[in-house]
Amino acid sequence: MSEQPIVIDDSYTGHVTSGEPAQRRTVPGAAITKMSVGPMDNNVYLVICSGTGKALLVDAANDATRVIDLVDRYAPGLELIVTTHQHADHWLALEAVTKATGVKTAAHPLDAPALPVHPDVLLADDDTLTVGDLQLDVIHLAGHTPGGIALALTADDRTHVFTGDSLFPGGVGKTADAEAFASLLGDVETKLFARFPDDTVVYPGHGDDTTLGAERPHLGEWRARGW
Repeated sequence: MSEQPIVIDDSYTGHVTSGEPAQRRTVPGAAITKMSVGPMDNNVYLVICSGTGKALLVDAANDATRVIDLVDRYAPGLELIVTTHQHADHWLALEAVTKATGVKTAAHPLDAPALPVHPDVLLADDDTLTVGDLQLDVIHLAGHTPGGIALALTADDRTHVFTGDSLFPGGVGKTADAEAFASLLGDVETKLFARFPDDTVVYPGHGDDTTLGAERPHLGEWRARGW
């Protein structure tokens, strides 16, 4: 347990800072908790089914004691830890959290070899994860890394997408070259913007939330800007 117990603020704004209180958004059937960890302000997300208490953790990124405390206090029904992609700042706490909780882990097979814990579950595009009464769709977004994924939860006809480092307010994630950029932007356009409506909430791997509606007008600018 951490020396300062995790505090959750239910006045959700989507803006969190490392070491400061987590925030919780309550939606029909689910609670979404967002906490920033580590020097790179990585976002950790808990998705908890309101009806069953079952939960999923997105990115055990850093500050293992804080993540473990968050789970112990608010998500004893944790069933799975999903890693959105292979970059180390998104899994530095994964081994410790896995040992402490004993739950299974999941990731895309193209990024799995880089992780410190081999995934129990390998995720592919269009897979569905069940967490209690909730279902989250797996969306493969290749470009920031080969095996980057997003998770889409639909609650009360509104979609909530956890995008890792593939989509942020203001653009897609960093890519190594023009080919990877074209892949990522193409996937984001066809698998997110073409599929989901403007009120879809985007929960990125760092920083504040956004919506597809706020970002949609800028797709042409992103393509022209390039990588």
